[in-house]
Amino acid sequence: MLFSELPLANPLQRAIRAVGYKQPTPIQEQSIPSLLEGKDLLGIAQTGTGKTAAFALPILQLLLDSGKFRAPKTCRALILLPTRELAIQVADCFKQYAQFTAISTTCIFGGVGDASQKNSLIRGVDVLVATPGRLLDLIGQKAVSLKALEFFVLDEADRMLDMGFIHDIRKVVALLPQKRQNLFFSATMPDDITKLAATILRPNPVRVEVALQSTPIERIRQELYRIDKCRKGALLKELLLEHPEMKKVLVFSRTKHGADKVTRVLEKAGVKCAAIHGNKSQTRRQEALKNFKEEKIRVLVATDIAARGIDVDDVSHVFNYDLPDVPETFVHRIGRTARAGKDGIAISFCAPDEEQDLRAIEKLTKIKIPEGDKAIFEKLPPPQKETPESEMRNARGRFHQQSRQPKKEARSSKNEARPENRGGSSPPKKALNQPAPQQKSEQPPKPGHHKRHRNRPGSRARRRMRESGDIPN
Repeated sequence: MLFSELPLANPLQRAIRAVGYKQPTPIQEQSIPSLLEGKDLLGIAQTGTGKTAAFALPILQLLLDSGKFRAPKTCRALILLPTRELAIQVADCFKQYAQFTAISTTCIFGGVGDASQKNSLIRGVDVLVATPGRLLDLIGQKAVSLKALEFFVLDEADRMLDMGFIHDIRKVVALLPQKRQNLFFSATMPDDITKLAATILRPNPVRVEVALQSTPIERIRQELYRIDKCRKGALLKELLLEHPEMKKVLVFSRTKHGADKVTRVLEKAGVKCAAIHGNKSQTRRQEALKNFKEEKIRVLVATDIAARGIDVDDVSHVFNYDLPDVPETFVHRIGRTARAGKDGIAISFCAPDEEQDLRAIEKLTKIKIPEGDKAIFEKLPPPQKETPESEMRNARGRFHQQSRQPKKEARSSKNEARPENRGGSSPPKKALNQPAPQQKSEQPPKPGHHKRHRNRPGSRARRRMRESGDIPN
């Protein structure tokens, strides 16, 4: 089937040709005819399978066929998404498909001022793309109403639940009119998602499933490197320097601090990169994403906030610098590559404490991830051996707290034995101000050795080593 064979209006067919679409993807081919008939739809598809066009084109066609006009401070179609980046990209797709029509599209999301978003809603919009928090905020300010809604789309439903949006979704659904067409899309369908879909969709919706649940796209070639955490940065740097064909690389870190740390390591090695996570402002996030799309930077380091919010063509490699603790997130991460019928490579690093996460991922995907070339480890620095001093530094003061604990217990037991403390009365001031007897040191202080230097980090460990005879005095 070709797009020209679908019953779409000439302005939409013209826009489809302008964006270069010729043959619909499986989810588009199965969804568009049913949606044009006004049926509710439950779509299960992985990221990068063409979901946006699958619901955007029929919605635009039905808006054109209705002949209605938008009312002030209302919207006719609402698309609810979990992240800002994904909302912006879906809104851009709607604008591309409707570029030869009079249909208007507005995108609202948090993290920025709401003045311009309010102004865009005054005259009303046809298509409103929104994140849950900002939508409820503007509804509370009476900047927009859902009373005239005709189409409701909940995209990335499983991600919505992972991010804790379930209560916001229920609040939005309670404000929707009873008569509407519902579209529900998710990459996975656990029990919680199935229950949520039942509260939104009408009975007997059309079910479209284009791939097995939670199965990575077959075109993605995967590799696994088992390595300790301290050498992950060196391994990533070595792989990037050794393989110049890695031109557009997406690296996923579990934490914001970790993403910034990876960026510093790569910048020191001369690799152009940028980080994108929740602590970055919306302007910096959009700038980093824009530079990555235009290949001004080679590597984009992101947390899971961008796992489904990045729609960039020609991503050659995806690195799981840290394995996710939620197995479904792994599927969404590697789905950033092998898009639009192209091949891709996903490389994962697994530290010893991440073995359990790895087993959960392989159980979910039913794929045993093959290990990469171990010859690369010969170019890395050897694992660091722990010494008494390094163990104490890594403990960050825990050693000192443990060594002081017995003294505290002895002091408390001595206080309990004092007669003046048995009746609950406070000890006399003279006892408080009386200096404690100084203990004689076995090692006389060296000439010029100041007393305050004795408690500097590592000094106690060195004294113990001298006493045990491991190092000379």
